[in-house]
Amino acid sequence: MSRLDSMLRRFTAQRDGLNWAADQIASLSGDALDMGLGNGRTYDHLREILPNRRVWVIDRILQCHPSCVPPEADFLQGEAEPMINRLVEQGHEIVLAHYDFGFGVKEKDVAEAARLSPIIASVMVPGGIIVSGQPLVGFEELDSPKGIAPGRYMFYRAA
Repeated sequence: MSRLDSMLRRFTAQRDGLNWAADQIASLSGDALDMGLGNGRTYDHLREILPNRRVWVIDRILQCHPSCVPPEADFLQGEAEPMINRLVEQGHEIVLAHYDFGFGVKEKDVAEAARLSPIIASVMVPGGIIVSGQPLVGFEELDSPKGIAPGRYMFYRAA
């Protein structure tokens, strides 16, 4: 499979997974959280599919497309752990989270996702959904939604 085809499959799985997750949390209260803004594509999609929810964003730097800049009050710039802890301390609850942090080194990315998992759990509402490009620990792992190849993206429910 070409790298282009692989990227298209990943983007399709991400979009379809986020759409599925939005349906799953429709009856729950809480905000959304995009961990890893990057170019802003996922944030842009989240604000479109969740128009009545606040969408928080965490990233080390703000370097997204100009059309995808989150409101200043919703952008938490810095390392993930203190930014998530800030959300917890302020009483915010997350019902849908997207995890897309990475260094680009698989072993390092997996270790970081495992390290951050309990911190992410601390801000999630029971029954909330996490859509992740990396394996997380301590959550109920869910089957991939129909049409998404197992392992392409991971889906979890918070306890």
